[in-house]
Amino acid sequence: MPVPGPGYAITVRVEAPPSASAAGDLTSAVGRVGGVITAFDIVESHTDRIVVDITCNTTSTEHVNDITQELGSLPGVTVRKVSDRTFLVHLGGKLEVHSKVALRNRDDLSRAYTPGVARICQAIAANPDDARRLTIKRNTVAVVTDGSAVLGLGNIGPAAALPVMEGKAALFKKFADVDAWPICLDTQDTEEIIRTVELLAPVYGGINLEDIAAPRCFEIEHRLREKLDIPVFHDDQHGTAIVVIAALRNALRVVGKELENCRVAVCGVGAAGSAIIRLLLRTAPADVLAVDVDGIVHTGRSDMDPNMKWIAEHTNKEGVTGSLHDALVGADVFIGVSAPNLFGAEQVRTMADDAIVFALANPDPEIDPLEAQQHAAVVATGRSDYPNQINNVLAFPGVFRGLLDAQAHEITDDMLVAAASAVADVVDGERLNASFIVPSVFDTAVAPAVAEAVRAAAERSREG
Repeated sequence: MPVPGPGYAITVRVEAPPSASAAGDLTSAVGRVGGVITAFDIVESHTDRIVVDITCNTTSTEHVNDITQELGSLPGVTVRKVSDRTFLVHLGGKLEVHSKVALRNRDDLSRAYTPGVARICQAIAANPDDARRLTIKRNTVAVVTDGSAVLGLGNIGPAAALPVMEGKAALFKKFADVDAWPICLDTQDTEEIIRTVELLAPVYGGINLEDIAAPRCFEIEHRLREKLDIPVFHDDQHGTAIVVIAALRNALRVVGKELENCRVAVCGVGAAGSAIIRLLLRTAPADVLAVDVDGIVHTGRSDMDPNMKWIAEHTNKEGVTGSLHDALVGADVFIGVSAPNLFGAEQVRTMADDAIVFALANPDPEIDPLEAQQHAAVVATGRSDYPNQINNVLAFPGVFRGLLDAQAHEITDDMLVAAASAVADVVDGERLNASFIVPSVFDTAVAPAVAEAVRAAAERSREG
């Protein structure tokens, strides 16, 4: 059942009689229909009425209507206005540009712009590598999308994707002081996307691909990596994989198992699932069973794209066939990046003892976490209202901070593994338990640790 949260927070301004019971009547009304009050402020007081702002968390727009109707039904109460606090955050966008240099007088202008800037242009023309030293390129990332696979919303297009890309850019700045900018492309043609990013690349020190549907995202990333001399990172793939591998490493520490002895079932073989499988294989589990809508992936299946063929050839050593439920039998670990409500507690009971369940479909996971906890030793989700949230924010800011600091020209699997180890190591032995296998996204130690691990891996790669 959905839990009221800040994503649907509202502030309701109401007029009410100035009686001694007014506050209690109003709060009780919100509580009767399941709202969770976070603030209660009297903004006006008169002899015949008071005006109150009631801020509360809700579950949906329908729930908002239930709350306002309940408040409006109270004797003498009038609902003046309902403000959606999430929409208020987004009014006018979440980003702006600030100059790092003062422009106070003619001298300042002469150095920052013409004629002085011509000397900088000439220096870069003579030595293009100086662009990383003398321009925003040294600290700037493009967040690129075509709007084809946005969050759990699907193909909603570039304009509707812009709030998400703005948010991503804000997270880059908050957690790693990286200047990122949203690039929402009005095309879903693979060739056009590749060419457009190629043309934009001189401005940026890295490219973060975001919310581009599979299987096109694989080709786009692969070809851009071949063409560009800056790192290209698809966060839906590699950011997710980094945090999943980090969480799995710590979950195995909790249950006292070694990955080399574990069979892992991965449900969902799109962008995230494929990247998880590829990075997971580098850490040498006993076996991996990949599962999609057609069941367990194996080499005998037909009509597989190149990505699926690769997965079939590198997983499922015994050629197991069947459904997700079959894949769960005897599995030590379940990792889901697929669809909601695919199985229940009965299927978890068929897994190995001390099972680990990562049900990461958002907003509704593959299994209700409370059901999973009946038989699993460790449970993680993608949600913020349960323990062990697997959140890409733990990875991508630090990854790009490290890449930019190293002035890296590419990103490798060794860097991804290093990032995963850094995330896992932030949770020390004193804090590690079944409900705490990954650090908080607000843990200030995470991004610097990831950045340093990636920077060191990049330098090793350059030396090797």
